Amino acid sequence: MSRRHMLLAALIGAAVVPASAQEAPLRLDRADYFEAPGVNWLIFSNVNEGLFADAKISGVELIHQGIRTATNGDVRLAATPGQWDPAGQFVSRRVDKAAGVIEAAMRYPGFTYTVRAERRGGSIALSVWLDRPLPDDMVGKAGLNLEFVPAAYWHRSYLADGRPALFPRHPADAMQLTAERNPASGRSDGPGAEPLPFATGRQLVFSPEDPARHVTITAGEGNLSLFDGRNQADNGWYVVRQLIPGGRSGKVIEWTLDAKSVPGWLRPPVIAHSQLGYLPGARKIATIELDRDDKRQLRPSLLRVEASGKLVPVQLPAAREWGRYLRYRYLQVDFSGVKTPGTYLLDYGGTRTAPFPIASGLFDRAWHQTNDVYLPVAMDHVAVNEAYRVWHGDSHRDDARQAPLNHEHIDLYRQGPTTDTKFKPGEHIPGLAVGGWLDAGDFDIRTQTQYQVIRQLVDAWELFAIDRDTVAVDWDARKVDLHVPDGTPDILQQIRHGSLQLLAQYDAVGHAIHGIVEPDVGQYTHLGDAASKTDGLIYDPSLKPYERAYDSRGGRSGTPDDRWAFTSRATALDYGSAAALAAASRAWRGRDDAFARRCLNRAQRIWELEQARPPATFRHGNTTGGPLDVEEFGAAVELLLATGDRRYAARVEALAPAMLKRFGFTAQTMVKALPHMPSAYRAMLEAAARDWTVQADAMRKANPFGVPITEGSWAGSGAVLGFGLTGYALHRAFPEIVDAGPVMRALDFLHGHHPASDRSLVSGVGAVSKEVAYGSNRADFSFIPGGVVPGILVLKPDYPESRDDWPFFWGQNEYVVPEGAMYIALAHAARQLERAAR
Repeated sequence: MSRRHMLLAALIGAAVVPASAQEAPLRLDRADYFEAPGVNWLIFSNVNEGLFADAKISGVELIHQGIRTATNGDVRLAATPGQWDPAGQFVSRRVDKAAGVIEAAMRYPGFTYTVRAERRGGSIALSVWLDRPLPDDMVGKAGLNLEFVPAAYWHRSYLADGRPALFPRHPADAMQLTAERNPASGRSDGPGAEPLPFATGRQLVFSPEDPARHVTITAGEGNLSLFDGRNQADNGWYVVRQLIPGGRSGKVIEWTLDAKSVPGWLRPPVIAHSQLGYLPGARKIATIELDRDDKRQLRPSLLRVEASGKLVPVQLPAAREWGRYLRYRYLQVDFSGVKTPGTYLLDYGGTRTAPFPIASGLFDRAWHQTNDVYLPVAMDHVAVNEAYRVWHGDSHRDDARQAPLNHEHIDLYRQGPTTDTKFKPGEHIPGLAVGGWLDAGDFDIRTQTQYQVIRQLVDAWELFAIDRDTVAVDWDARKVDLHVPDGTPDILQQIRHGSLQLLAQYDAVGHAIHGIVEPDVGQYTHLGDAASKTDGLIYDPSLKPYERAYDSRGGRSGTPDDRWAFTSRATALDYGSAAALAAASRAWRGRDDAFARRCLNRAQRIWELEQARPPATFRHGNTTGGPLDVEEFGAAVELLLATGDRRYAARVEALAPAMLKRFGFTAQTMVKALPHMPSAYRAMLEAAARDWTVQADAMRKANPFGVPITEGSWAGSGAVLGFGLTGYALHRAFPEIVDAGPVMRALDFLHGHHPASDRSLVSGVGAVSKEVAYGSNRADFSFIPGGVVPGILVLKPDYPESRDDWPFFWGQNEYVVPEGAMYIALAHAARQLERAAR
């Protein structure tokens, strides 16, 4: 062998030697995961919940220098599995801290397996064990996967057995035709196609130039393949995969995982504060989030920015130690004594915030983008235009077809054994192509969303008389223009738009339906303009696919892209709709009395009908209404306020004791009924308000932010908004018992005073906000101004996450229409409190 070839062989050989010899050893003592400075390997701390396997929170996960860069390490049946691909079912987990081992027992139909992670110095030996060989039909399908978020590796390099390359910014890999189409592909018909790997080798080294992303994966035997899941779906990740060999049991795969650990590494501080700023007289708390091993005692500083650009230090009290919450150590600094209006910055050890104001009237404008842009963009069955930009065209003119019987559908929709309508499965239901808001980052109309938003907007209208007019709505032309006044308050137009969809459901089928949703996954995964999702023509089965015909009935199409209506009757939905329509009648009374009467008459007929017959208790997911008694109570209250009829008051009184059991969710509605109820009702509510105050005060001890922070697959901005609005309702009713603190703590949280980052959770509001979010434009890594994202997702056991580089984390980044309406109301509550304090 020549000297040159010997040197090359030595270099290649060195490349496949694990780099852990100099790395800090991994610990498994103070947490149920492996850790070293800047490295955490979570081993099935989180598991697939079964509903959405694309949540990217499961199996083996890597948190690298404070950022979760890898997840879903598990046996999967596809190279780039999507949302509806099967995933292994979790059975059990075992942690042996003394031996340095974590194991998870898992199963698929037909075989069981164990994923084992063993500490070896600074490395993890990750292996898959089988009690018996794979079934024949799983050979060539089952393999060990580990997924890496693409945004973490853009502009970086990798090595495959020493061969250098750059990570692809956009997918452009070779594809192979398959017999079956992957449901996650975004295609409703046509052949299937699966990506081929863009790199293979026994060893893969990610980003050797950057310790924060430097990961080495070495196969014990055989080769690893590196796939780009974005070839199949926009939300796909880079996937390292190795197939499980057939005919073998015991240890069938072993990888060595090395993530670069930097001795002494500490996560940079985060200074959580309100990006919107603070009112001069408000309580001003900044919370400094520190690595739990950061023992430094630094002094925070507040700097006032003068017109010249000079930064002037402002005297601050010493920061106090709050303690530990989840995985971080927290300090708090109270600068409530600073009341001088101006622009300020906070600094801690060289970490400096964006500028924020201390000024009056901050909440006069904070809600404008939600009102002016986000809610109009969410309007279905209209075209929405903003100056040079078309947000979407006239969408879903072909709504809707009757859903099939006994059908379990996507996104929590299900049809029961009958249609509960006069329509046959697949038949067009006329009259539904009107009104409504597109739910969240998706394109379905969820009835529960419609009535929740209507009631919230009516509350805001009645409490605060919001008369802003910047949006022109023409229902006849099916057109909306942003930043164009038309003489009608925008909030009234939004109330009407949601009510039109509810009324249409009753006119079409006689009861509230679960909603209207895409017929297949290809339609469901559509991104961009909602009007391009369907052809806008009613489906005619006598025509060939893609054939169109025009006659006296209008346009028809042989393409079955029309959305489906799920119509199994659920009384909870009827009561919820009655509540919203009764509320809408009050908002429109005196402006369009005919429309107001139509809403109230329908609400009263619903009530009379449902009171006279046994309830329909069909339930599925979150599309069939809330608890039946809660929905009935809401209808009784809204009808009482609309009519003053004592029959409704009697029902409110009868249901009230049950509502106290869910007081955190029912308090706002219970308070609304107070003026119409006897003194005993008020006394009962006053006692509940005292208990609620005790619970609210306890939150200050539970976390440094003083609001409810939820755990699970969906983050908790909605819970925080609800907490603030409940606090405001109780403060109005019982000011001597409940102070206004919950309102401001909730808004500060939404605006950046929260764990994981200091970013405002309301896009476009505050100096630094969510500008990469899960809206209809998420594939463009963009945002919708005024949208509220779910926010801070707490992963087990102790990791709060709020990602700004990857919009497809729907549990953190997906806009939801009700939260937009709640934000408008809560901002006005703060505005009202400021005015009252002047």
